[in-house]
Amino acid sequence: MSWLSGLFLLLALLGTPLFVIIAGGALLGFWQAEIDLQIVTIEIFRMAEMPILVAIPLFTFAGYLLSESEAPQRLVRLTQTWIGWLPGGLPIVALVTCALFTAFTGASGVTIVALGAILAPALMQAGYPERFNLGLITSSGSLGLLFAPSVPLILYGVVAQQIGVGDPVSIDDLFIAGITPGLLMILVLSIWSARQGALRAQTRQPFELKPALAALRESWLELPLPVIVLGGIYSGLLVVSEAAAVTAIYVLIVQVLIRREISVAQMIGIARDSMVLVGAILVILGVSLASTNYVIDAELPTALFEWINERISSRTSFLLLLIGFLLLLGMLLDVFSAIVIMIPIILPIGVGYGVDPVHLGILFLAAMQIGYFTPPVGMNLFIASFRFNKPVMTLYRATLPFFFLLLGCVLLIGLYSPLSLWLLER
Repeated sequence: MSWLSGLFLLLALLGTPLFVIIAGGALLGFWQAEIDLQIVTIEIFRMAEMPILVAIPLFTFAGYLLSESEAPQRLVRLTQTWIGWLPGGLPIVALVTCALFTAFTGASGVTIVALGAILAPALMQAGYPERFNLGLITSSGSLGLLFAPSVPLILYGVVAQQIGVGDPVSIDDLFIAGITPGLLMILVLSIWSARQGALRAQTRQPFELKPALAALRESWLELPLPVIVLGGIYSGLLVVSEAAAVTAIYVLIVQVLIRREISVAQMIGIARDSMVLVGAILVILGVSLASTNYVIDAELPTALFEWINERISSRTSFLLLLIGFLLLLGMLLDVFSAIVIMIPIILPIGVGYGVDPVHLGILFLAAMQIGYFTPPVGMNLFIASFRFNKPVMTLYRATLPFFFLLLGCVLLIGLYSPLSLWLLER
């Protein structure tokens, strides 16, 4: 089997689509176990029985529509007029805006591209050094992965429900559990940014009621979005898939019919681009469900847990090892592929060490967030390098302070589970 592992690794390095490698591994495993290969088709078809999956294309489409409209500019103006008076107010504006935007788009790279052109010149004009600006935008591009309606949170819940180990995992619980850890990361970076702003008193913008109210009126159609998603779900009026449908329809009506910032022709292109991403996610998820069944039938997680348990006896040591592994994983894989490939293996092992599945999901995404800009090959480093036309080594140096601050947050989130679970009855 070692030569087969080497073959699959070689195929991956040669650029073979990920779903082909996963499907090939599942088919080979079932064939060796003398199980009818039609089971792979059955597992892919079984996705049609998961109503929660409807939320993924709907939220993704809504996020792409927002990114192509002028909503990012309005969001920046709104936050800047209301909190720009704080020391370091403009960087805090950047953090909050990026987090909210990534929560709806689910893609940190989109946030860097869409908001970088707005935030970087504003920060430079306010007197902040270029290195700080680059580090702030690059690192805050993925902060929203822990906030509803983040697609990675939904996808983790879908995969965890299919595995069915440990306490049940609901999407609502994941949305609630991500609030405190996500706010912690924003708070830590805000304090750091406020310190930078305090060193540059000229960057403080006095609060003026008239511009603030004008920005509020300008953004009044976008402001109900968090209420629709969070209020609808937490009040019990809407399930996640219904909230996704309402969100997509609302954004479509506002941006295409009322504001008319997106034409019908543009909308068709946006729908195509967003569904390309969704299609890739669903194809990988489909073959991964089949692969997961083989992994569970072969008792691979059990064998791996026993092997690890012989060498690592404590829950704390396991979590530290897991955080290091997730940072490496975040450099190499996008978050969607990482969830569907690794969670079927990691989740049973984590449960074996007494880790709550919801806590594990929040830790997984928190670590993947900073894995995106972890040197040397974090994906967001190269996206930012291309976006700002700067050498990638410049981005390495710029993001280091933010990396260590967020790494401290991830360690705290991982080792102190009440941060994730205190709002839940678990």
